[in-house]
Amino acid sequence: MSMKTIVTIVVGIGLLYGLFTVGMPFLLALLIAMFLEPVVAWMMRSLRLGRIASATIVCTVFALLLFGLVYLCGAGLIGQLIDIAKKAPAFLEDFNRYFKDATERTELFYSTLPVDVAAQMQAALEQGVTTLTNSLSSIIAGITGYFLNAAKAVPTLFIAFVVFMVALYLTTFSLPLLKTGFLGLFEDRSRDKVASVLGNLRSSLLGFLKAQIILSALTYLVSLLGLFILRVEYPFAVALLIIIVDVLPILGTGSVIVPWAAFVFFKGEVSLAVGLLALFIVITIFRRIVEPKILGDSIGIGALPTLVGLYIGFKLMGVVGLFLGPILMILYKEMRKAGLLQFKIKLE
Repeated sequence: MSMKTIVTIVVGIGLLYGLFTVGMPFLLALLIAMFLEPVVAWMMRSLRLGRIASATIVCTVFALLLFGLVYLCGAGLIGQLIDIAKKAPAFLEDFNRYFKDATERTELFYSTLPVDVAAQMQAALEQGVTTLTNSLSSIIAGITGYFLNAAKAVPTLFIAFVVFMVALYLTTFSLPLLKTGFLGLFEDRSRDKVASVLGNLRSSLLGFLKAQIILSALTYLVSLLGLFILRVEYPFAVALLIIIVDVLPILGTGSVIVPWAAFVFFKGEVSLAVGLLALFIVITIFRRIVEPKILGDSIGIGALPTLVGLYIGFKLMGVVGLFLGPILMILYKEMRKAGLLQFKIKLE
């Protein structure tokens, strides 16, 4: 492999990283434009419309569907979240009352024990309570900090959304020109190979996006089913919160379910606490088993390479690496398949 190829790969990885960070609105616009391109081409061919008119209609319909979906899904969920926020002080009062009651019962139990045994049990209990309190405090602080940061990021997210919508229209208007200009960067003998890689990469990226949607939907359904079985309140809002934190490795599903299980346990609802912990285990195992398989089938690489890409990407680049790692695996596979990367290890 020549130095030129190595430099090209390094620059490409840097560009991909930039797209997945500061350039995310433009990357999303490009992906959606690629997804909408067959519809635009069909309108141009069937309705005899120009590209700008066809792209405007398609993008507008997409935007209306997006807004409608957000409104329909968000209205009920926001109502439940507001109701939960209103009842949060009552939940905390119940927790304090049950915790105080448990403490009084423990003290009564100590009074019936020998002094040395009671002292040992009290020391062990105090250590356990301290550990639990510290763990809950760190978890609550992490969740609170996350939502505070999310609230602070609302103006930035709004600007990013506006940029995304404008970029979507502009990208859809000029997608063929963008493709032609990009292919013009390469030599004639390499152009067909690059075009083949782009075509396959497009299918794989759309498959990757589809896989992420499927994973989130399946996780939501599993969570919702478990919450309905446990007969908890606000199942739709809680299931949404679970899938949101499930894609955040720093928090994870346990950041919602484990403190909740501890709370209901202190209330005396042992069966619900056990059920919540069982749901947490089921969601975690389900996600770890299904994720490599769905990603592998959707993007055309095996489950093991997908898992390797997810792990290495997360270790090197954090949350961004969870998306960038598998995409780099796809890019490597397609470039090898097209003959752009041809090297073999020689031991002699």
